[in-house]
Amino acid sequence: MTAIFERYRLGANVEDIIAEDVFQQQLFSEATHVETNQAHAARVLTGLQKRAGKDIAKWLKKVFLTEQPGTERLIFHLVERQMETTADVRKDAGDPKIRKLLQLHQQMGREVHRMHAFVRFQETPDGMFVALVTPDFNCLPLIGDHFAARYPAMPWLIYDTKRHYGLNWDDQAKKAAFITLDASHDGQLRHLSAEMLSATETDYQDLWNVYFKSVDIPERRNMKLHLQHVPRRYWKYLTEK
Repeated sequence: MTAIFERYRLGANVEDIIAEDVFQQQLFSEATHVETNQAHAARVLTGLQKRAGKDIAKWLKKVFLTEQPGTERLIFHLVERQMETTADVRKDAGDPKIRKLLQLHQQMGREVHRMHAFVRFQETPDGMFVALVTPDFNCLPLIGDHFAARYPAMPWLIYDTKRHYGLNWDDQAKKAAFITLDASHDGQLRHLSAEMLSATETDYQDLWNVYFKSVDIPERRNMKLHLQHVPRRYWKYLTEK
């Protein structure tokens, strides 16, 4: 949003908006480094909200957090179009770039829904409930409210092993915060072994596995349908798997 603000402030022709960590200098173009400025970003979002509705900020955040290549360029295209009209350009599915944004938004919504369903907390000896996840998209910023409302009375940590940061809920302060761990602790959070769990937790897991096996009907298994609802990439963090 700050980069888009600079485009309008300078009246510049923008070819692309690229994150610094993936930028490569082009032979026939000049790069402009833009530092994040909350006030400038807010002005762009305010202009968008006046034209497309108050939900546009959350909508674009969902798309941006997919972290897919070229997402910034697509968002820039939407903003340029939206600044020229009061009609919501997100409804223009005839525009291939808008259609791609709609697709990314839908995919992120699906990933968030799966996080709600497949996050599995495991209790450690110090009373912390830890869940490891490796989502395709960077969805931790979008799931905090759900788990804060669902588990307000227990301390928990949802840790993204792919992006090396976590969302930690303080049950005393009733507040969630993003955290990062040092290299040694991050390395440990690849798999929660039995030694890292409380005795009560391992007992409950054994009980759950007994229940899961007892209700299973091998003759009625439909693996194709099962994989549609529970993709294989989530299996490694599901106790019953």
